[in-house]
Amino acid sequence: MGTLVKGGRVIDPATGTDDVMDILIEDGIIKKVGKSVTSKNAEVIDAKKKWVMPGFIDMHVHLRDPGQTAKEDVETGCAAAAAGGFTGIVAMPNTKPPIDNPDQFLYVDNKAKALVKVHVYQAGCLTKGMDGKELSDIEGMAKAGCIAFSEDGKSVMDAGVTYAAMEILKEYDLPFLDHCEDISLRGNGAMNDDENAKRLGIPGIKNAVENVIAIRDIYLSNDVGSKLHLCHCSTRELVTIVKLAKEHGMRVTAEVCPHHFTLTSDVIEKGPHMTDYKMNPPLRTQADVDALIQGLKDDVIDVIATDHAPHTADDKNEKFERAPFGIVGLETAAALVYTKLVDTGILTPMQMAAKMSSNPAKILNIKGGSLAVDEPADIVIFDPEAQWTVDKTKFKSKSKNTPFDGMEVKGKVMMTIADGDVIYKG
Repeated sequence: MGTLVKGGRVIDPATGTDDVMDILIEDGIIKKVGKSVTSKNAEVIDAKKKWVMPGFIDMHVHLRDPGQTAKEDVETGCAAAAAGGFTGIVAMPNTKPPIDNPDQFLYVDNKAKALVKVHVYQAGCLTKGMDGKELSDIEGMAKAGCIAFSEDGKSVMDAGVTYAAMEILKEYDLPFLDHCEDISLRGNGAMNDDENAKRLGIPGIKNAVENVIAIRDIYLSNDVGSKLHLCHCSTRELVTIVKLAKEHGMRVTAEVCPHHFTLTSDVIEKGPHMTDYKMNPPLRTQADVDALIQGLKDDVIDVIATDHAPHTADDKNEKFERAPFGIVGLETAAALVYTKLVDTGILTPMQMAAKMSSNPAKILNIKGGSLAVDEPADIVIFDPEAQWTVDKTKFKSKSKNTPFDGMEVKGKVMMTIADGDVIYKG
C-alpha cells in the first residue's frame, strides 16, 4: 500500500518546484509528483495549507554514542531529529572513544541501521584519539562508508597534519567539516569577548579565535583542492571571508546555527539557567548576528545546522566557566528558522528548504534533499501558521539544555516521513 500526500505546497529546491501538488509514494520511493494525482491503493495524507519539503538534513549533530549515552544515544537523538523534521543527520565523532577507525565507525553505522529510520551518517576523526598529532585511518573509514570527516569540538592545530588529512580526503572527494578554533588564542575563554563578558567577569573569546583557523584551512584546502565546510560560523568577518573565498573559486561551504542568528551575548545573565547560553563558538554581538543573517540571505552561507550538543542537567549545573559548551537544537531549529528568517521576509521558503535540505545533500553527496520522482521518500510536512511555545520538558532528546525554553515561535513540523514511513507525527 502506498501513501499519497495531497494538496500541500511542494517546495523543492532540487527541481525548482513551488506549487500546490500531490506526491505519491510507493515502496519508499517518490513515484509521482503533480496536480490531481490519484491512487486506488494509497493512504491519503491531507497536507492542505501545509508546506511539503524534502526531509531536513542536519550536518552537525552530537549523538554522544558511544561513551556518553547519559546525555544522548542513537535512538533518542534520532527521535529528536524526527520531531524536528530531520530525515538525515551527520553525527560528530568526538565520542568516547572517538570515531577514529573503521570498527568504531561501523559500531554507530550498524546500530543506527538496526534501530532507527533516520539516516545517520557517522563522521570520522581526522586524527587518532582526536589528539591532533597522528592521522586516523581516514582511508579505512572512507572505504567502510564514512562520508565526512571532522575534529569537531576542537581544531587540528598542526597545519601539516591538517594538510595531510586534506590530501587523503581529496582522493575520496569527501568534505572536511571544520570546527575553527585557535586554542592558543582562546585560552580559558568561556563567552564572547565584549562588554557583557566584562560585566559578568567571565573570560572572553575573540572573533579572531575562529577567524584565523578558518582562513588557514581555506588556504590549505585550496592548495590541496579538497572540500572544506566551515561549521557553526559565528563572526561577521567570517561571512566576508567565505564570500571572498567563493568569489575566487575555492571549494568552501559554510553553515550557521539558529542560536547564532537568533541570540546575542546580551541575553546572558546570572541565574540558574545561565549555562544554557554557553556554546562554542559563543553568542556574539548584534553586528555579528546581522552579518550572519545577511550572509544567509545572500546565499554566502549555504547551510543551517543545529550543532545539537546534549548535556545532562548535572553537567550544566556548574559555574559558567567550568560548564560544558553546547545546547540541544534539533527540535527547535525549523521553528526558529521560520520565525526569525522566513516569516520576517529575510529568507524565502525555497531558501529555507535549500539550506536545511538540498544544500546539505549536495555537500555530502548523499541521496535526499529532493522531491523528484525516483528519489527516496524523505519528506517533512510543515505548518507555517502554527504558533506554539517551546517546552523543553516535551523534548524527545534525553537532554534539555536549551536557551529557548518558553519562547513563542511560529511554524511547526507536523509530520516527518523517511523512506516512505511516517517516523513522526505532531
